[in-house]
Amino acid sequence: MAELADSVTQMIEQFSRLPGIGKKSAERLAYHLLRVPESEAFALADSIRNVRENVRYCSICFNLAESEKCRICSDVTREQKTLCVVQQPRDLMALEQSGTYRGLYHVLLGRLAPLENIGPDNLTIEALVKRVAEGNFDEIIMATNPTVEGDGTALYISNQLAEFDVALTRLARGITTGSILEYTNKEILADAISGRQPL
Repeated sequence: MAELADSVTQMIEQFSRLPGIGKKSAERLAYHLLRVPESEAFALADSIRNVRENVRYCSICFNLAESEKCRICSDVTREQKTLCVVQQPRDLMALEQSGTYRGLYHVLLGRLAPLENIGPDNLTIEALVKRVAEGNFDEIIMATNPTVEGDGTALYISNQLAEFDVALTRLARGITTGSILEYTNKEILADAISGRQPL
C-alpha cells in the first residue's frame, strides 16, 4: 500500500480531531483541499488564523466578540432588565435568529456534567451571579438545553440566584426534551421564548 506524504497524513490527523469528523471524513476534506485552487485553500487557512487571533469572549456576557464587548452588550437599544442564560454562543445565535428576544445574554460556555468532571468552576456561573448582584435585572430566563444536564445546570443556577429579587423563568417546553437549541427551528424558539414560565 502506498504511503501518504507526511504533510497529507498530518492534515488528515488534524481534521480527524474536529468534533464529528472521523478518519474517512478527514481524508475527504484533505483530498478536497488538494483539489481546490490554491487561493481557496489559503483563504480557509487565513480565516482559521483570523478567528484564533481576533475572536475572544465578551468581557460581560462571554459571547464571541472581536473587541472587549460583543455587539449585543454594546447595543444600548436592547432591553437592559432581562437576561437570558444560554450554554453556548451558538445557542445565543439561534435565539437571535428567532427575532423575538431583545434582552441581554449570559453564556455559560458549557453545562454541568459531573461524569465529565465539568463543575461550576468550569463555567461562567460565578460571573453570572456577580452580574445579577450588581445589575438591575427584573427577569433571568434559563435557556439551557432541555436535557438532564441542561436542567441540572438551570436548577443549580436558580439556587445560586435565589437570594436576589429577580424573576427566574425558563423556556416553555415547546422544545423537545433531549433536543439542542442550535438545531431547533426559529418558529419553535419564538414560541418557547414568548411562552416561558416560572422556574
